[in-house]
Amino acid sequence: MKPYLPLFGLTHLAILASVPLFAAVLALVNRKLLPGSKGPRISLSIALLVDTAIYYGFLAIHGQLTFPDHLPLELCDASLCLVIIALFTLNKTVSDLAYYGALAGATMALLTPNLWEPFPSFGTVQFFVAHGLTVAGVLFLLWSRQARPRPGSVARAMLGVNLFAACVGAFDFFFKTNYMYLRAKPQNASLLSFLGPWPWYLLAAEAVALGFFLLLYLPYRHSGQIGADH
Repeated sequence: MKPYLPLFGLTHLAILASVPLFAAVLALVNRKLLPGSKGPRISLSIALLVDTAIYYGFLAIHGQLTFPDHLPLELCDASLCLVIIALFTLNKTVSDLAYYGALAGATMALLTPNLWEPFPSFGTVQFFVAHGLTVAGVLFLLWSRQARPRPGSVARAMLGVNLFAACVGAFDFFFKTNYMYLRAKPQNASLLSFLGPWPWYLLAAEAVALGFFLLLYLPYRHSGQIGADH
């Protein structure tokens, strides 16, 4: 079956490039033109909120917002919420969790998008907007020097991911859903495709997540946290 969007084709590469570019421009504006201003980060958090509201409004209007489907129980949904809170508050713990969740989770979703209809359509465009803004939000906080991961953040992030996965796993079990791909792999090509059958790919994914988190922490292992304490 031909993919709805060719992986790493011109369109996909343009989307991927636009995310760090947008974050870099916004961080530059914040640092050089609007130093100390809350405007850019608050605007970005509002943009994420509005995008989410539009998405669920669209589902509701078209009768697709039905239980137990379309609930915000994916890791990327949790990361999006954490990024919104981090942008609003600059809370250090939330920023730590958002950093790993967005760069390890939402970035992977952008690289291997699980699309269900041809691009461009409302759903697929919204998919890239939501995941792109989630990643851009974290990059903006980093590059504008308002937040960065602290010592011990890898352990906190792994604990947070596993607690969330445990709750989602219980929901999947009772309602026969597949949030976070805890009961089956996605049909599209992804990293999980190389991690073996169920349930072994879940254990392998745990090790991969830890590896990603450690790599993400390496650039900041000798740096102090920047940003207001909350």
